Amino acid sequence: MDNAADRIMQGLSEALAHAKGEIVPDLALHIPAQVNVSAIRRRTGLSQAAFSRRIGVSPATLRNWEQGRRTPEGPARVLLAMLERNPKVVEETLK
Repeated sequence: MDNAADRIMQGLSEALAHAKGEIVPDLALHIPAQVNVSAIRRRTGLSQAAFSRRIGVSPATLRNWEQGRRTPEGPARVLLAMLERNPKVVEETLK
């Protein structure tokens, strides 16, 4: 690709494919090293019990994350990062 317009069009094509759930070769996703679980939960307006049910973890696990005794790993960290950007992502997805 020689010009900026071609590169932009390719990027848009890849973004659309990713949004449709298609595999995009060499796509790099940013997953934050740390997440503020308490702040994310507060943005949803949910109690600890309701939030833990919504994301599929025990209330004890959520408390440990919020109090810094444990750190969310792998898929949980990805889900929390998504919730940080869109506090309604779980309920929109699971309707």
